Amino acid sequence: MSDDQSVEPFDTGFLEVGNGHRLYYEQVGNPSGTPVVYLHGGPGAGFTPGSRKNFDPQLHRGVLFDQRASGQSTPHASQEDVHWASIDLVHHLADIEQLREHLGISDWIVFGVSWGTILGATYAQRHPDRTRALVLGAFNTGTAFDVDWLTVHAGRFFPAEWHEFANHVPLSMRELRIVDAYNDLLMNPDPSIHNAAAEAWCKWENAHVNTTANFRPHPRFDDQKFRLGFARQVTHCWRNNNWLTDNQILANASHLANIPGWLIHGRLDLSGPLDAPWKLHQVWPGSTLIVVDDEGHGGAQMAAHWSRILQDLANK
Repeated sequence: MSDDQSVEPFDTGFLEVGNGHRLYYEQVGNPSGTPVVYLHGGPGAGFTPGSRKNFDPQLHRGVLFDQRASGQSTPHASQEDVHWASIDLVHHLADIEQLREHLGISDWIVFGVSWGTILGATYAQRHPDRTRALVLGAFNTGTAFDVDWLTVHAGRFFPAEWHEFANHVPLSMRELRIVDAYNDLLMNPDPSIHNAAAEAWCKWENAHVNTTANFRPHPRFDDQKFRLGFARQVTHCWRNNNWLTDNQILANASHLANIPGWLIHGRLDLSGPLDAPWKLHQVWPGSTLIVVDDEGHGGAQMAAHWSRILQDLANK
């Protein structure tokens, strides 16, 4: 769709999912269209109004929701009353199913970006009968190796930025894995400690995704509440290695065998290198890998590819 077309929700609401969590959701487009659920990244980023542009307003019944403690869902991860023990992969996957049932959708196209690709792939492996097709942009396998790559080894490409990021950790905590140290700082009740840690974490986030000349940090990183919630969510998830056993997604690829799938990835993505979607493509029969040579962790060309794929699927 063109940039001048506005997509406004035809339905909004909150879904109670337990442990005090309420998920905000929207539906956009055509109520009788092909249902597509969008799984946002982060974890903890929430979706933005711009996420609606991924859907064709005539063809799609687009479903967007803010995952636990993200975006407009409550409580927000920046608050102190969050039930963190109930934020894990099992609960995230159960939330997707509960939302599908709440909306009366029998099955849908599952579309995820970044962290949302981990959710999308594991959801489809667990619920292949509910997944018409799987569209994954900037896929990551979510292993401990991937987490350590992003928080330590990717620093070889951004040495000054990484040393500033690493040196924010106090000397007394440097025996910890860096993601554990940051999570401890972010959960500290002292605002001067957790806000400074959130700013340092998000500064590194914007450094390692900056691999193209047209990169601009999203303005929401200027917001202290967003930074704290985002950083808390990411470190909570990553210190648990996304709650995945080693190479779980690749090992369970046979469960995707009958699901049409597309993997769209930027060759310049240093946050989540290209070998992850390439490996999944090798063990996922019938999948298609699309590599965009001059983009990194997302971009206009990648978005054009997945928007076209979603349109093609709705037209079938």
